[in-house]
Amino acid sequence: MSDLPVLFDYWRSSASYRVRLALAIKGVEYLSHPVNLVEAEQRGATHMARNPMGAVPVLQIEGLRLTQSLAIIEYLDETRDGPALLPEGAAMRAQARALAQIIAADMHPLGNLPILQRIEALAGEQAKLEWVLHVISKGLIAYEAHLAQMPRHRFTMGDTPTLPDLCLIPQLYNAMRWGVDLKGVPRCLAVQRAFAELPAFEAAHPNSFAPVNA
Repeated sequence: MSDLPVLFDYWRSSASYRVRLALAIKGVEYLSHPVNLVEAEQRGATHMARNPMGAVPVLQIEGLRLTQSLAIIEYLDETRDGPALLPEGAAMRAQARALAQIIAADMHPLGNLPILQRIEALAGEQAKLEWVLHVISKGLIAYEAHLAQMPRHRFTMGDTPTLPDLCLIPQLYNAMRWGVDLKGVPRCLAVQRAFAELPAFEAAHPNSFAPVNA
């Protein structure tokens, strides 16, 4: 039986994508266990026993079952070698967490699958599309405004990826999937281009985990 960590995730889940990026950057070998959100496997008894919120990701590691993507990422940063995922200093760490939460706390919950399914059921496909475009655009424009007030680096906080980048990259993937106009976020796109040069980008990308018939 393998002692490798196990990541219970869904290939197109933003929160799962964040954790895959962290695992790749830290060089942590792990096993992927898909949980099909479209088929509601996350609400089945087996997964609810892993996470009573019925959500992904869940990382099973060292006898622990960790939930919530940002908490998982910080655990990996504190327990694994490799590039630091939070900058040095209390002020910089607070800024990094705040930028990450623009996406993870302010944007993502408003555009996740259950919310979009409910909007579509109440108001139709077009209302769902208009909602998701609004939510993603508003959040990315806010993130871009923060970047405009900061020194220009290769990534958000410096020359290596940190926590906010791990949230930004999946959200840009979502934006492109939904057809969001990204002309107003050039610095976000510059971070994405820099990230695409890293081995972690392809290793964690949804396309590397997509089902054959997706």
